[in-house]
Amino acid sequence: MKQSQLFTKTRKEAPADENSKNAELLIRAGYIYKELAGAYVFLPLGLRVLNNIADIIREEMDAIGGQEVQSTALQRKELWQKTGRWDDAVVDNWFKTKLKNGSELALAFTHEEPMTDLMKSFISSYKDLPAYPYDIRTIFRNEERAKSGILRGREFFWKALYSFSKDKEQHDEFYEKIKQAYLNIYERVGIGDKTFVTFASGGTFSKYSHEFQTICDAGEDTIFLSQEKKIAINKEVFNDEVLNDLSLNRGELSEFRAVEVGNIFSLGERFSEPLELRYMDETGTQKNVFMGSYGIGISRLLGVVVETLSDDKGIVMPEEIAPFSVHILALGNNENLFREAENLYFDLKNAGIEVLFDDRDIPPAQKLQDADLVGIPYRVVVSEKASQNGGIEITHRKTGEKEYLDPSRLVSYLMEG
Repeated sequence: MKQSQLFTKTRKEAPADENSKNAELLIRAGYIYKELAGAYVFLPLGLRVLNNIADIIREEMDAIGGQEVQSTALQRKELWQKTGRWDDAVVDNWFKTKLKNGSELALAFTHEEPMTDLMKSFISSYKDLPAYPYDIRTIFRNEERAKSGILRGREFFWKALYSFSKDKEQHDEFYEKIKQAYLNIYERVGIGDKTFVTFASGGTFSKYSHEFQTICDAGEDTIFLSQEKKIAINKEVFNDEVLNDLSLNRGELSEFRAVEVGNIFSLGERFSEPLELRYMDETGTQKNVFMGSYGIGISRLLGVVVETLSDDKGIVMPEEIAPFSVHILALGNNENLFREAENLYFDLKNAGIEVLFDDRDIPPAQKLQDADLVGIPYRVVVSEKASQNGGIEITHRKTGEKEYLDPSRLVSYLMEG
């Protein structure tokens, strides 16, 4: 893409009503636009990143047997009444409304009930199990106070997978696979070294659930982390019993603020029992399906990346999720250098490398500042100075490392990584 054709613009200041680092930087860099508190438009740059994260998640879910579906946002009251979760006293963040005929319905805040009901049409025998449908979509939660930019929204983008197994043994086998798949995801989006499996309350479902917490000053959670064993305990369940269960001692734990970037739950028969999702086993006996639930907030994950990896110049976007791999800047008014930059742009495009070309007629200093703010992994500068130093200037946004390269070697340099 040529930057002159990108309708969004960078800005020097964030909106006065925005005080979270992730939203400030993403708004200033032209990734998102604030519609209202807790609801943001993902602009072209932001949507490219969101889709890149979603594609990583798809790859990891598909690799362990997941199958993608597209569920509905509209939810019927009767289904949720069967599990007791329609009542506002039980779930206090519904968005509820009515059809023109007076029937009540709501916007989904999760999908355990509808996914369980859906699978009744496809599961009747042990031969139909296990099954792992997942969903990537927009979810709605009527939060009392939306805050922290895209870390906690009223409308957000997420992935939820639901496992349907014949028994706990089959469930537990998959549970360990998805735990590793989640760690793979965080590694690939650039926060693997800051994200840890965290023991948390299992609620009414099991003794423990597992969260994935990323160390972050903007986090709402407190965790106690064993750096050596790479596991943590959420403050809400931190006690001697948990320490004993995990063979940890207080002296080896450090306290951190953190953001939850995913969670996995064993649900057992919590939903299959009231919604009558059953199967016939090998002996002809009817049994309830054993379930699990696995969520990742995709838009929140983007916010955490920005919170934890940005610097004083702007966003530092990891290579695998960046909107473009390379940002080409033509500096100065030399027509020959501009043509050289444009030729490099087409060379990279033809090689399948995603590139943003800053061809705008603005001062060089503004181009350099915008490039730092947007945070694309590689910046390629075509200028008189770079030409005098051997060709073109390449800067790694993450490290600040700078080198000069003959233009003819750029494609192979980038392809070789």
